Amino acid sequence: MSGQVFMWLQVIYLLAFAVIAVLAIGNLVRSMVALGMESQGQEPPNWASPYGPSRQATTGRKRSPQHPEMLDEKGQVINEPLLVMRSLSMDDARERLDAIYRSSPGGESEASDN
Repeated sequence: MSGQVFMWLQVIYLLAFAVIAVLAIGNLVRSMVALGMESQGQEPPNWASPYGPSRQATTGRKRSPQHPEMLDEKGQVINEPLLVMRSLSMDDARERLDAIYRSSPGGESEASDN
């Protein structure tokens, strides 16, 4: 008798795990669709938004960016990369790090002690 009860508990556990896994994967797909459409400047459909209907659908106006750093001085949306990285050669980077190390307190004296 206890063997059958244990087997049914395992079946219930597996079914519950499968339902939770399907819900989690569905939520992941919905979030990925919403993120992809928002990054391209499009409004995601209501089913893709994890927070229900969008502001534009409820208020009828275009929604502003979430963060003030995404706006220029005039309040217009910035459509350019915010981070520009310069590439340095390995020697330039090493020289800069050595200069920072030498200018730090105890930089030269500790190097000569070792």
